[in-house]
Amino acid sequence: MEMYNPAHPGEVIREACLKPLGLTVTAAAHALGVTRKALSDLLNGHSGVSPDMAIRLEQVFGSTADAWLRMQMQRDLWEARQREGTIKVNQRFAKPAPALA
Repeated sequence: MEMYNPAHPGEVIREACLKPLGLTVTAAAHALGVTRKALSDLLNGHSGVSPDMAIRLEQVFGSTADAWLRMQMQRDLWEARQREGTIKVNQRFAKPAPALA
């Protein structure tokens, strides 16, 4: 099921992980074993959740690495769908639409 404008995982991390625990970006970055800049980029939507970061999030905040990666994939696909009209393919090789019965 496609979501309408799914939240970026960085927003979820900020609202569901950092705020309830009263963690600063610096403290959370230290706990995750990443730089403050790397976490800040993720929180602000300038980067996405990598498999390594997903494991770090799982170990520090819970949920599963799979869930963090699925969240990122949903966001990435939603963003790609917004640009769908600009994606060009060679129609010569496109599959024909199935006939409606």
